[in-house]
Order: sequence, then C-alpha cells, then structure tokens
Amino acid sequence: MQRLLFPPLKTLMGSQCLRLLVPRAAPRTQCGCSCGIRHPLRPGQYSTISEVSLQSGRGTVSLPAKAAERVVGRWLLVCSGTVAGAVILGGVTRLTESGLSMVDWHLIKEMKPPTSQEEWKTEFQKYQQFPEFKILNHDMTLAEFKFIWYMEYSHRMWGRLVGLAYILPAAYFWRKGWLSRGMKGRVLALCGLVCFQGLLGWYMVKSGLEEKPDSHDIPRVSQYRLAAHLGSALVLYCASMWTSLSLLLPQHKLPETRQLLWLRRCAHGTAGLVFLTALSGAFVAGLDAGLVYNSFPKMGESWIPEDLFTFSPILRNVFENPTMVQFDHRILMPSSLQGITSVTAVTVLYFLSRRMPLPRRTKVAAATLLALAYTQVGLGISTLLMYVPTPLAATHQSGSLALLSVALWLMSELRRVPK
Repeated sequence: MQRLLFPPLKTLMGSQCLRLLVPRAAPRTQCGCSCGIRHPLRPGQYSTISEVSLQSGRGTVSLPAKAAERVVGRWLLVCSGTVAGAVILGGVTRLTESGLSMVDWHLIKEMKPPTSQEEWKTEFQKYQQFPEFKILNHDMTLAEFKFIWYMEYSHRMWGRLVGLAYILPAAYFWRKGWLSRGMKGRVLALCGLVCFQGLLGWYMVKSGLEEKPDSHDIPRVSQYRLAAHLGSALVLYCASMWTSLSLLLPQHKLPETRQLLWLRRCAHGTAGLVFLTALSGAFVAGLDAGLVYNSFPKMGESWIPEDLFTFSPILRNVFENPTMVQFDHRILMPSSLQGITSVTAVTVLYFLSRRMPLPRRTKVAAATLLALAYTQVGLGISTLLMYVPTPLAATHQSGSLALLSVALWLMSELRRVPK
C-alpha cells in the first residue's frame, strides 16, 4: 500500500525538479553598468517556478506537481476500490436479507460487537420488537440472527473504512500542499458525499423498521431510499474513478474530427446508460422483482405481461410494480437483447472505434467494454433462470460495476485535450 500511494524516495530525490528551494544568485544582467554583478533574489523568490516549496514551520513538503498528481490519483483509485467493495457488500447484505438486523445507529458505540451471550441476547431481543422478526423471521434462532447481524455489521464497518480512506489522506495532502485549488474543491465534495452516504444509509434502514398496520407485505426498506443510497454511492464511485484516471492516464492528442466527436458522444451516452441500468437494479432489489418472472426471453407465457399497468396512476407502475420494474430492467440491462439496450450501445461503440485510427490503449478499453457487456448477458440470464442465487446475483452486481469502470476508462481515453 505504501509503494502504491507514495513514489520511492530514491526516485523523488533523483528528480530534476525536486530540490530545496533556497535563494541563489540571480543571473548576470545584460546592462552595461551592472555587468559582472549578481543581485540576490528578494525574500520569497525561488529559482524554479514549477516546484512546490519546502517552507519550515508551514507543514508543506517539496514535491513536483506531476508527482503530487500521481500520488493523489493513486489515492483516489484506492478510494474508488473501497466504494466498489461497499456497493458489493451492500448487495450481498440485501440478498441475504440482513440489512434490518441492526435496529439502531451509533457512529462509535456500535463499532464494538457483542462479545458475551448476554449481550447477544439483548441485541436479539431488540430485533424481535420490529416487523421483520414478527412477520418473516419469527422462528429464527440466535445462531441465525448472528449471521445476518454480522453481515450488516460488516457493511457498516466497511462504510466507516471508506470514510477514513477519504478523509484522513485528504487532510494530510491538504496540509502538505499537494492539492491544487481545483482539486481541493473536488476533494471537499467527495468527502462531503461520503458523510452524506452514512446518513442516507441509516435513513434507508429506518424505512424497513417502521410499523405498517395496513400493509400485509414483507417488511423491506423503501425502494426509493435504496435507489438514493445506491445512486449516491455510484456517483461517489464514478467521481473518484474519473478524477483518478484524469490524473494518472496521459491524454492522447487525437485529431478533432467529426468521427471522434461522434465516438466521444457515444461513449458518454453508453456510460450514462450503464449507470442508469445499475441504478434500476436498486428498484429490482427493493421490490424483490427478480423473483416475479423467472423465464427468458419471455416473461411467463408472453413477451409483454398483462400486469404491467395494474397500479394507478400509471407512473406508479414504473417504481412500485414489481412486474414493470423487472420489465424495465430487462430492457435496460445487458441481459436482454430486446430494443435499444446497453449491450447494443456497447456493440455500436466498439464497431465505431474499430473504424478509427485510435491508440492501442483506447482500442483495448473498447474491446474490454464489449467483452464485459456480453459477460453480463450470460450472468443476467443465468441469475434470472436460477431464481436469483446469492453468489450468482452478487457476481452480476459486481459485473455492473466493472462495466461502469471500463466505460469511464474509455471516456477518459477519449477526453478532449485542453488548449
């Protein structure tokens, strides 16, 4: 981890740009009256403009601008990896129906899990007071409760780890002066979004703990809050990944042709479609819509099921009708070849890239995106036909993140070089 985040000391010390900035004699002037006379620089002036100064007592460390960008880029790449881990672990927590096992939220206090049998019994008694136990898990044993509790506990502790991965290095880099003015704004926004994620997660869990006397449905969290929680995590992931790639990958000086403009727009549209597909999965998970129709390519005996518009007004069906939610996800996600889907967009994008003289790294990104899209086809269909087994469904969710990552990579490869 140390080698990933910080360049070797020997490399930095050998850099042409990295040296202590002490005032040195000014060059000889060309005027006649001052020939041969060297004038010292005024206080605060240094001989190398591109260097970051080392000032004793101010906490800044000498580091070339490019080296600082690489350090910050690697840090954000690690941060995006921790966010991906949180999304995957959160998906597994939802698939194992463990998300409502911890019925309160404390930032520090809950970091210590129960250790004695009495503490476990107390925790289990708190869970027994809420609808999920009364309606769904009334015959659950203490050993079974420990499993779902530890699943939710792992997700929450991982979320705290994500927060520390953002906030602590950000404070360190800020103090050392390694962040540019524009990067400071981005880092503040990312750290704020991390904190917002924690609060939004508890707001989501609370919706599944509420008593609903007029409802005979299985207790579950609100699909709207689940989508907001997942959506904000995906925004955090994409922002961190995009910033990291922008800092780490050198830009290609591509000729600004009409073909390149169309390819760039197609890449942006494809990435947006992949993002929307992943977000629609939150409604599928929140409503257990993956269990409604487990056949492909038809839904039951028909291409278009009869219960698509059972709710009124019609717009409610898009977000609250499990049949419509699954239908929408089929159309959007790469597990359906019906209509204009993300896999179709990826295929078009790939063949567009093949017709242009692009750098090898860009072509690799396009080919990888195509391969992942068709892998998602197989995973999506298999998950549906096998009644959503947890390992396969978790792999499918991970595949959507991988697809989104490669889409961002391709966008970074095609970004416009600033003039």
